[in-house]
Amino acid sequence: MALGGISRSLQMLLGQIQRCRLIVSTNHTTARCLSQAASQPQPGAHENETVNPTFVNRNPRNLEQMALAVKDRGWKTTWPHRQFYHRLIFTRTQHHVIAEVFSSSSVFPVISCSTREWVIKRELASTNCVAACQAVGEVLARRCQQAGITRMVYRAIPWTYRSDAVQSFRAAIKGGGIILSEPRRKYVGT
Repeated sequence: MALGGISRSLQMLLGQIQRCRLIVSTNHTTARCLSQAASQPQPGAHENETVNPTFVNRNPRNLEQMALAVKDRGWKTTWPHRQFYHRLIFTRTQHHVIAEVFSSSSVFPVISCSTREWVIKRELASTNCVAACQAVGEVLARRCQQAGITRMVYRAIPWTYRSDAVQSFRAAIKGGGIILSEPRRKYVGT
């Protein structure tokens, strides 16, 4: 039985080799055999320069990254100001640490991170200490990078800014590659 299986596979291999030889002998051009890779068509010089006239931008944050999107100005007397694309809000309660990123066009957070999440809570001894603030900052920075948000506005409340917890959160966010300021809006003349 085993000898019959070997002879079948040997027959199939010989048949494929003969077919490849027939293709090469009938076509005088280069033919593709089993061991050769298919050739890729070379693009013409003018094919790369053409632009589709019905181009649709699929990246919703592209204008924000180029600082061309409209920022809502709001009233000058309101605090916090509404002139941002994304705003980071950091909150500490008696039991938990919460960080949320809001878009200027949404009331609900775009990205959030908290010590209420089991994945973060199980790694910490306490859910409201300085280490918890640093852990939340690192996780939020990673989630923002994955979402493509690299710049945001963060204005800490002045009387809480000097605490060690807020400073460790801010250092973790910056260490994750997030810039805590946004570029000024560019005005393009029409």
